[in-house]
Amino acid sequence: MVDEKLSLTIDRARRGDQEAFAELVSRYKGIIFRHAFGMLGDRQEAEDASQEIFIKAYLALSKLSDVHAFSSWLMRIATNLCKDKLKQRTKAIGTQDMLEETIPVDSAADSDLKISMQDALARLSVDQREILLLHDVQGYRYEEIAELTDIPIGTVKSRLFSARMSLRKIWNRGEGE
Repeated sequence: MVDEKLSLTIDRARRGDQEAFAELVSRYKGIIFRHAFGMLGDRQEAEDASQEIFIKAYLALSKLSDVHAFSSWLMRIATNLCKDKLKQRTKAIGTQDMLEETIPVDSAADSDLKISMQDALARLSVDQREILLLHDVQGYRYEEIAELTDIPIGTVKSRLFSARMSLRKIWNRGEGE
């Protein structure tokens, strides 16, 4: 839900008020950075992506038809840009399997070795990671995620369950799917 002050700020930004847009950036930069970092797994890349996300948002702000959908609209820009960056990364490496192999797979002798949450997230599929971050980190409801990702609610729930199960396996045993 967008409060009245935020709604007015968005309207001012849509009319070209750069100070109003700076207020929006200030308000949403933490959320966008955390989402980008969760998706991309690299602090510098997430910082660059965050800047790119806000540039895209600024350039497209006049096309936003409903100010009440601003945060969802901004999150969709963030998610799409991060997915594009992951696709580019995958193409540069060659295959998704090779991307996942950049994180060392623990041997049986190192089974008690704990891995970082970021490494564990990086082992999830992009779709699982996206749903997990949107729901468990950003706090979006199933319906909102379905709208953001343009997938049915049942698929959202299924991916979230699958992501949590995979993350649990990875976290506890250092194993992939």
